[in-house]
Amino acid sequence: MTAPENLKYTKTHEWARVEGDVAVVGITDHAQHELTDIVFVELPQVDTHVEANKEAAVVESVKVASDIYAPVSGDVIAVNNQLVATPELLNKDPYGKGWIFKVRMSDPGQVGELLTAAQYAKHIGA
Repeated sequence: MTAPENLKYTKTHEWARVEGDVAVVGITDHAQHELTDIVFVELPQVDTHVEANKEAAVVESVKVASDIYAPVSGDVIAVNNQLVATPELLNKDPYGKGWIFKVRMSDPGQVGELLTAAQYAKHIGA
């Protein structure tokens, strides 16, 4: 399982890439591996407010439906509409083309509460 050093992680297996006051959010390689073949993604609505550690999206695989939690609070400014037609991007490229949504952070300090790559690797036992 990979966990790029430039990302921050949650214990619920989401990642955040900080770009100024925006966090790009997706699920980790570990999460997509555990879910197996992803067949559907329910994206959040643009312009909605999400709260850190609260439901923001849903991913369904051949095994299970799983809530995706926002790693930080803020307003959704973009969603990855490619996932509607091609949800398997989450399996193929979870840290790249498989991003799920972007949030303009209302409290950028929340990033400091997220896990580093090393902490996340320890959390999943890698």
